[in-house]
Amino acid sequence: MIRILFYLAIIFALGLGFAWLADRPGEMVVTFSGYQYQVSLMVAAVAVVAVIAAVMIIWWLLKSIWNSPYAIARHFRVRRRDRGYQALSTGMIAAGAGDGALARRKTKEAVKLIRSDQEPLINLLDAQASLLEGDHDSARQKFEAMLDDPEMRLLGLRGLYLEAERLGDRNAARHYAGRAASVAPQLAWAAEATMEELAARGDWDGALRLADAQKSSQQIERDAANRRRGVLLTAKAEALMDNDQAAAKAAALEANKLLPEFTPAAIVAAKVLFKQNDLRKGSKVLEAAWRAEPHPDLADLYIHARPADAVLDRLGRARKLQEMKKNHAESSLAVARTALDAQDFALARQEAEAAIRMQPSESAYLLLADIEEADGGNQGKVRQLLSQAVRAPHDAAWVADGVAAERWAPISPVSGRLDAFEWRGPVERTGRLIEAGRPVPDVVPPSLAGPERDDDVVVVDAETMPVSNGATTTAMPNRSPAPDAATSEEPVSHQPDDPGVTPEDEAEKPRRFRLF
Repeated sequence: MIRILFYLAIIFALGLGFAWLADRPGEMVVTFSGYQYQVSLMVAAVAVVAVIAAVMIIWWLLKSIWNSPYAIARHFRVRRRDRGYQALSTGMIAAGAGDGALARRKTKEAVKLIRSDQEPLINLLDAQASLLEGDHDSARQKFEAMLDDPEMRLLGLRGLYLEAERLGDRNAARHYAGRAASVAPQLAWAAEATMEELAARGDWDGALRLADAQKSSQQIERDAANRRRGVLLTAKAEALMDNDQAAAKAAALEANKLLPEFTPAAIVAAKVLFKQNDLRKGSKVLEAAWRAEPHPDLADLYIHARPADAVLDRLGRARKLQEMKKNHAESSLAVARTALDAQDFALARQEAEAAIRMQPSESAYLLLADIEEADGGNQGKVRQLLSQAVRAPHDAAWVADGVAAERWAPISPVSGRLDAFEWRGPVERTGRLIEAGRPVPDVVPPSLAGPERDDDVVVVDAETMPVSNGATTTAMPNRSPAPDAATSEEPVSHQPDDPGVTPEDEAEKPRRFRLF
């Protein structure tokens, strides 16, 4: 556009010049070899312009003729390059589609038309074609050759990293990822693998520096960066809690500030504060996390914040937690456990049954069995509660890659992935779910003296048994209740698999049940 305006300006200037000469008549006399030439000024100006134009045209023709060999060679070179790039493009598409034969054919064609030092993507297409053909050794050699080219170095490290992952060589994979992360921390795959390696070694400061570099590159969202930093700070605080309480406190409080609803961060922050006798601030940290999501570890640490407290004081703290999160199973279980320690069996039973109504679980039935054992030793009911606990849903646990753990950890024990643990219920096996609204009957242990009448035995066809919530209800034989052992002079007979309870066992301290 600018050149067109420039040419128009020149033509306009020439027009103005000729118009100016036409308005001012004059003559030009030229004497040459004894001859005198006399022309008007306008004709002389036109002649000068024509001579200049002719000279320029002749110069352009001579220059074109002189440069024609180079122009022809350049034409064929550009045509050859275009064909090479077309072959390269087709080969890359074929490699992405998984067509190894076409990718290899186009690789050979591109190599003939374009030099690999001019177009590094030819090396990538060659390596991809080798991978599609199953020649992984050749592909690794080509990826290693890319490390010498600064432009292709990251691509070569990425290829070697994926090959090491395929072979299961985690150390080699993390080595290549570390080299890539040192050059380009914004690469997600390199930063993730390197951070996992640093976390596995316990180098929390190095992992935090890498997380900060990744955040400064603005390649990940702010919430994800804060989550990662909070997890790393929590792990650092746990590692330093026994050795450097000042550093542990700083890391724990920062982690809790970044993730106030993250249970492990709240627990480690409260533990550090309790060790420094800051009961008020530690309790507030636990209360905030409890309001967000009740957790049994939060309740246990909050209730036992002061080891010297009486059981009634601990019961009051459990009641306070229940007021913060009403109608929640964990709140009822916390009160029930503390009430059992305080020997308030009525309150403990009430809260445990309320927890079962809200969310049946293995620990709730075991707790109810503990209460029955401590409050009278009705062994029949205790056995029934234990059998229900066996069939109840598993309690929630920290789960990572299908592995359940009782405590949170920053990395997965299976894959080494950072922040892999989640608080949720483990995968249930078929047949372990129980009926949610099933009442707890008051069962009296039956006598095995044998049925007095044959018609007392109820036979139920298994094919016609009612099914509720996917679980088959088992009908028990209708037998006469056993005589009261306290008033009968005859010895009480027991089930073959029930040895009964001796007076010595009844005098023992009540025990807490645990299935596994």
